[in-house]
Amino acid sequence: MQNHVTIAPSIMCADLCNLEKSIKEIESAGLDTLHIDVIDASFSPSMPLGLSTVEQLRKITDMNFDVHIMSNDNEFFIQEMLKIGVEQITFHLETTKHVDRYINMIRKHDTKVGVALNPATPLSALDYVLPQCDTVLLMLINPGFASDKGEAQVPYATKKVEDLYNLIQSKGLDTSIEVDGRVSLETIPKLVNAGADILVAGSTSLYAKGQSLAENKKTVENLIEEGLNEEVRVNG
Repeated sequence: MQNHVTIAPSIMCADLCNLEKSIKEIESAGLDTLHIDVIDASFSPSMPLGLSTVEQLRKITDMNFDVHIMSNDNEFFIQEMLKIGVEQITFHLETTKHVDRYINMIRKHDTKVGVALNPATPLSALDYVLPQCDTVLLMLINPGFASDKGEAQVPYATKKVEDLYNLIQSKGLDTSIEVDGRVSLETIPKLVNAGADILVAGSTSLYAKGQSLAENKKTVENLIEEGLNEEVRVNG
């Protein structure tokens, strides 16, 4: 089982009118990874940040930029993120015709490669590319619909994480498992116990109302510890 879990605050859940202040608050809490959604408003009906905004964010922080591209034109956004300089680029297999081309394009820049799967996309889509990936991002709700507060995690979320963990272990790989979508205070222990080691933290965890970001971070850390200390994996 993994012994380190990364908390990656979702920037689109921060104060978008005061992004620099939000970044400084995240840094002050001791977090070193920032999850940035780059959405084209076509793949998903949302566009929280423009390219220029991401470029400006790069100038004010040394945090690791974990970029999740949700687009029907992956190559354009991959090229733009490589120009800006980010630590990891994740793109969706569902909208990619030339998966290996994009993996190689990203690797040439010494940038980590991630591939993302929508909730219902089977893990078999990873059959040939998994060894080339630093990270697999599993969407646990339909991407871009986070503003719909009535949308819950898919019922098979934990099982899919566990199945991916077992697949990675069976191949002797050290690929990271990132989870995104309603990664909440209620679901974190189960997701971590199933094998998730990067948590995209948003409005239901790190930005949950009622406590400060620093207080929520401590709560999340305790829940991670709870998940890591479980002796038996969920459904295992």
